Amino acid sequence: MWRQSGPIDVKSLATFLLVGLFIYSAWLTSIVFCSTNGQRPLLIAAAAFFPVGVVHGVGVWFGGW
Repeated sequence: MWRQSGPIDVKSLATFLLVGLFIYSAWLTSIVFCSTNGQRPLLIAAAAFFPVGVVHGVGVWFGGW
């Protein structure tokens, strides 16, 4: 049985967009922070492995490192 679903509702769309924006902003924060502070190994790791950059970006936001 195939299930048909309608278009995505506004609440779900807003949630997906906010989560995506949060993740992208954390990754971009990590890239900018590493490039301005001369941390090349971490810059390469954050650029090559997306989750590393996201975790590092959130850490920078909250002063973890």
